[in-house]
Amino acid sequence: MAWFRKAGWSVLPHAAVSYSDDCAMMRPQSCEIISFALARLAARSPMFPPVNKKAVFIIGRQISLIYPLSIKINTFAGMKPTMQQYSQSKALWAITKASFRAIFENPSAIIFSILFPIIFVLIFGAFGNGGGLTYRIALENKIPVTDTFYNGLLQIPGLKVVEYADTVERREDMIKGRLTAILDIQKKTDTAGKTKYTVAVRTTTASSNTIYSFLPSLELVKLKLEKLLGNNTEDLVVVSQPNIETVRKYRAIDFILPGQLGFSILFSTLFGIAFTFFGLREQLVLKRFYATPVNRINILMGIGFSRLAFQVLSVIVLILFGHFAMKFTLIHGAFTFLQILLLTLVMLFFLMGVGLIFSSVVKTDSSIPLLINIFALPQMMLSGTFFTFEVFPGWLQEVCKVLPLTQYNDAVRKVSFEGLTVLNCWKEIGILGIWIAIAYVIAVKVIKWE
Repeated sequence: MAWFRKAGWSVLPHAAVSYSDDCAMMRPQSCEIISFALARLAARSPMFPPVNKKAVFIIGRQISLIYPLSIKINTFAGMKPTMQQYSQSKALWAITKASFRAIFENPSAIIFSILFPIIFVLIFGAFGNGGGLTYRIALENKIPVTDTFYNGLLQIPGLKVVEYADTVERREDMIKGRLTAILDIQKKTDTAGKTKYTVAVRTTTASSNTIYSFLPSLELVKLKLEKLLGNNTEDLVVVSQPNIETVRKYRAIDFILPGQLGFSILFSTLFGIAFTFFGLREQLVLKRFYATPVNRINILMGIGFSRLAFQVLSVIVLILFGHFAMKFTLIHGAFTFLQILLLTLVMLFFLMGVGLIFSSVVKTDSSIPLLINIFALPQMMLSGTFFTFEVFPGWLQEVCKVLPLTQYNDAVRKVSFEGLTVLNCWKEIGILGIWIAIAYVIAVKVIKWE
C-alpha cells in the first residue's frame, strides 16, 4: 500500500486491489494498461462511492500516472466525499514523459536517428562535393545561339546557363555560391579571317565546390573547337586564369548536412509515429485511453510531443557535430541554430500527421514499412538530400520543387549558409503549410481508436 500512497492514491480501509480481467489476455508487449479497481465498499458504509479506477501507463520499467484519482475519501464520521476537478495538463505531461522515456529504452531508435546520419555525413563529406555535377553559369554578354563555342559549352554535362534581369541579383548568387562562374566570351576575327575567342572567368570561393571541376570541362570545349576548326598549332580559344574573389567558403558539409537532417527526421519520425500508434491501437491501449477523462487530443499530443522532442534532440546533436567537427556553416551562430530548429518543428509536425495516416489505414504492422518507403524513398532521391535535383530533366525538376522534403532542405541551406531568416523562406514554409493541411485533413478522416 505504501507505493499507492506515494503515487497519489487514497487507500480505503479493507480495500482490495486487483488487475483488470483484460490485462491477463494482453500480449507480452512493452506497453500495456493495467487497471486497478478499488473494491465497492458501499455495502459496508453508505458514505463510500462506487468503484473508482485509475489507469497506470507502463512502458518498459517506467511507470507514469495517467488517470489521477478524482475522488478523495475521508473516513471521518459525518464527512461527505469531495470531488476534485480532473487535470488534463497533468495527464498530457504524464503521457509525454512516459513516451519519451520509452524511446530511450529502445537502443535502435538512438542508433537509427543519430548514429546512422552521422556516419552518412562522414561518408558523403569525404567523397561527395555537394552536388558538383551541376554548373550554373551566367554570361557577361549575350552570344548568338548559333555560335560554335556557345553550342560546345552547352554540351558540358550538367551545365545550365542562367539569365539575370540585373547585375545585383547575379552578384548575390555569386556570393552565396549559387552560381559557378560568370563567363565573358569575346569573339574576334583577325586580318587573316580566322575567328578567335577569349574567355574570362570570374567566380568566388563560395563556388569552390563546382568551379574546379568546371574548368577542365571548359578546357575540353576549347580543344574540341580547335580540332573542329582544323588548327592544332595555334590557340584559337584562350581561356584566362579564373579571377576568384575571396568570400565565405562553401564546403561540402554545407550541402550534405541539411540533407542528412531531412533524411534522419523523415524516416525515424514516420517509423516511430506509425508503429507507436498502431501498436497502441492493436493492444487496445487507445481504446482504454478513450474511456478515460483524458481528451483525445491530449493522448495524441502527448505521444506525438515525445517523438518530436526526441527528433529535435537528434537534430541538435547532428548540427553540433557538423559545426564543431566538420565546420558546418552557421552564419549567424546561435540565431541561425534556433531558426533551423524552428524549421525542423514545422517539418516534424507534417511528418507526425503522415505517420498517423499510415498507422490508421494499415491492417497489419508489416504493411507500415511498405507505405513509408513508397512515401519517403522518392523524396530521399528527388529532394536534394544527397545531390542537387538540377541534374534531372526539366519536367522532373518541377515535381521535385513541390515535394515537402525539398522545402525543408532548401530552407535549411538558405538559413545556414546564405544568412536568410525564416521569414525569407516564406515560399518553402507556405508549401509545407499546404502539405500539413492536406495531411491532417486526411488524418482526421481515417484515424481509428480501436
